[in-house]
Amino acid sequence: MIAVLALVLGVVVGLVLGPTAPAWLDPYLPVAVVAAVDAALGAARAGVEGTFDDREFAVSFLSDVTIAVLLVLLGELVGFGGALSTAVVVVLGIRIFASATALRRALSER
Repeated sequence: MIAVLALVLGVVVGLVLGPTAPAWLDPYLPVAVVAAVDAALGAARAGVEGTFDDREFAVSFLSDVTIAVLLVLLGELVGFGGALSTAVVVVLGIRIFASATALRRALSER
């Protein structure tokens, strides 16, 4: 319940203050957001299946976001950042839809 309230508060503060990110973050924010959504849906799936572990979620969330951003950074350094960014988003998108499907199935079995 506290997490939901914190999420709502964060969204409200973000909408009121309207923060902007520095331009140098532009290539990294989309993959970071997709990685965060992947971790959150994985946590929701684990919660419904009764296997949720908060430490595992925290590690998964931080490592997924970090790895995704580092892959895009590597792509930028090598010279094909756009292609690697697309690859990261596609892979994480597949995981998101797999988690959403499993979540839907688990909820429909109740």
